[in-house]
This record gives sequence, C-alpha cells and structure tokens, in this order.
Amino acid sequence: MEVQSAVSDISRDNQNATVENISFETKDGRTLSGRLHRPMSAPSLAIVLHGGVGFPARFYQDFVAWLSASHGAAVLTYDYRDFGWSLHRPLANSDARLRDWAITDQSAALTFLIRRFPSLPPRVVAHSLGGQWLAFHDDVGRIDRVAAVASGPGYWRDHPWSMQPSVIAFWWLLGPLATRAIGYVPGRALGLGADIPAGVYWEWRKLCLHPDFHRCEWGRSYPKPRLDEARFRLTLIPIADDAVIAPHMVRKLSAFYPRASISETLLDPVALGLRAIQHGGAFVSRNKACWPLIAAPLLN
Repeated sequence: MEVQSAVSDISRDNQNATVENISFETKDGRTLSGRLHRPMSAPSLAIVLHGGVGFPARFYQDFVAWLSASHGAAVLTYDYRDFGWSLHRPLANSDARLRDWAITDQSAALTFLIRRFPSLPPRVVAHSLGGQWLAFHDDVGRIDRVAAVASGPGYWRDHPWSMQPSVIAFWWLLGPLATRAIGYVPGRALGLGADIPAGVYWEWRKLCLHPDFHRCEWGRSYPKPRLDEARFRLTLIPIADDAVIAPHMVRKLSAFYPRASISETLLDPVALGLRAIQHGGAFVSRNKACWPLIAAPLLN
C-alpha cells in the first residue's frame, strides 16, 4: 500500500521551529503516528529517528526539537505499530512482531521522509534497535549518513557480567512468565521503559539468544538485506557506561553494513562532565552535552 500522511495539527515549538502531528501508512496497511519537527524556513536536512525497544517517540522530543531548531533540520519521530502514539487497540490484542517494527515500520518512515523532502538526502539517527535493520529498508540506497547511538546486536553472552542477572531474568524468568500471564511485556514493571507487544518480545528474545542475531534468518524468515545498497557514512556512537549495548557490542554493528564507511564517536560521561549516560540517556536534556556529538556526523 502507498505510504500516506495526514496532518492533524501544526504548532509552533519555539521561534525557530514548528511541530506537525503526522500519520502515515505502511505497506501492509497499518497506520503509524508521529511528529515532524521543522524549521520555520526551508529545511537544509531531512532526518528520521528510529527509536529503541521500550522508548516511545515522546522520549526523544527534547533532542529532536534542539536538532531541528539548531541545525535547520526537518526531523521525523514516530512510534512503531501497537506502541506509543501508534497504539490503537488493547496491547494484549497486538499481533506485532519485531520484524514488523524493524523492517516494515522503519522502512515506511524512511519512505515518508523521502517523499516529503525529495530534494534532500535522507539521514538517520538510530537508537538501539533503530540501527540494526537499515539494510532491509526499501529506500536504503537513498540514505546518506547514519548516527547509530548505542546500537548493536544484543547477543546475551556479550553483555557485561554486571548485566547478566538482569539478562537471565528478562529472557528466562520474569520476562517469559509475565508475558505469558498478561499477554504483553510489562516494560514499566521490568525496567524496560514502556510496555511492548508479546510478539515483539518473543522474536527479540529468539535473536538475542543467537550469536549471529538476525543474520541467522537472512533469506529465510527475513528477506535478504540490501547490503550492496547500504553505502552510507555510518558513525557508531557507543556509550562508555552503557551495560545494555556495551561499546564492544556496538562495534559489531559494522558487520551488518560491509559497504558502509565506518567511523566512531565515543560518548564518555567523564569526558563530558556528566554523572551518567547509560543506554538511553544520550537523548535526555540533562545530558545535552551529548547532542552536538550525535548531530555532528549528520551535518554538511
């Protein structure tokens, strides 16, 4: 199905940007909702932010508002199906799978951005899950640059030892028990950040228990990725105190994009004068010292 959009509201975010509430359709007919931050003048950059599991689009709004106003960028944030602004039915009734979020929904968001700003090369801010699947997207060959923050395959044995008790509980104990009992993952109760559909959890679990992550399903349950088209400039942005996707795990992301040009920027809380950053903290306003380092790879 054609990717479509509907403008529901436009408001002034500050003197330099506006915020537009948008919706668009995926190829399989699901409606996703989000926000498009735009500068008051014609944008010089077009950016989509693909979020992590358990991080709704609203979580990124302070960073996105700054990115749009400070750098003249049109920035799209959105929520995956049956999550956040895109949740339109009881979560226990969701049939969403991880592949729906990471392939179909992310691809639709990229296509929406391209059609909205056809003269601008699309660029991507990818957080966690958001950076792992880009080569599966229909328009991956159009992507110019990617800033991948705390993004890498989450094989369970690769987590630091300090994280292992939580990993074991999430994949083998509390996670499965709670999901089977109530029909979705109670993310707030389990420290994930937000509730997520059961189908997303079970597929995510399967991949994180395999050392090859989603590569074990290339050309099988997943389509073959467009590796030769993924020739963007990829900046890996590991976070020094992130135990969820530790820096050595982020560096494994480069294996998913063999044709990309790879560089790295480390976010170190000590060097930046911050108390802590951790897995999602690079996008919150108390850690805005991280923001110029995330934006830098996207700028001309």
